[in-house]
Amino acid sequence: MKFAAFSTLVLASGAAARTFTVFNACPFTIWPAIFTDLNVGSARPNHANGPGPQSCLTGGCNGGLVCDDRTGAGVPPATLAEFTLGSNGLDSYDVSLVDGYNLPMRISNNVGCPVADCATDLGPNCPQPLIGPFDPSGFPVGCKSACFANLDGNPGNSRNCCTGQFNSPGTCPASGVAFYDYFKSRCPRSYAYAFDDPTALFHCDANRRADYTITFCP
Repeated sequence: MKFAAFSTLVLASGAAARTFTVFNACPFTIWPAIFTDLNVGSARPNHANGPGPQSCLTGGCNGGLVCDDRTGAGVPPATLAEFTLGSNGLDSYDVSLVDGYNLPMRISNNVGCPVADCATDLGPNCPQPLIGPFDPSGFPVGCKSACFANLDGNPGNSRNCCTGQFNSPGTCPASGVAFYDYFKSRCPRSYAYAFDDPTALFHCDANRRADYTITFCP
């Protein structure tokens, strides 16, 4: 599953029934959306329809509160909570900034497995080439990834996107991704680029049947 704010929750195959609690600690309304990636799994959570992708200031997705099953999660920049449940006996989960940032987020659970988070507001000090969008008062409510900002002008063959000839950990090290350190130094327990698995992907024994809480603005 994937959650973004307008958040997104992603449910993958092999998942037993679990409870996901979304807690809004922000001083404003959010609309959690859900994306089930049917390119990699078949399990679907129960859900309801909602507004379209332009109904929220940031993070809206095609389909509204239920993102399109094939084309992805919230419109970048969007912080994502990502889950794959029960694969090879494990739940795997992360907070991802690969699509940029729009709200602080934390993933916790009720069985003592590791916490994934980005608890820092990355908007106000976002590097100038990445900053935005802005609310009506001009305050930054997002920080784009270097990939989404298209800093190198070729998203199909990009060090920032880890695409084309750079589509492996060996050819796309973190050191080649523009502004990686801005995200990673402030949110070390989150994905700051496509191959951040060693420091950002967390696991829980699926037999523990963990329930998860996604907190916005922890």
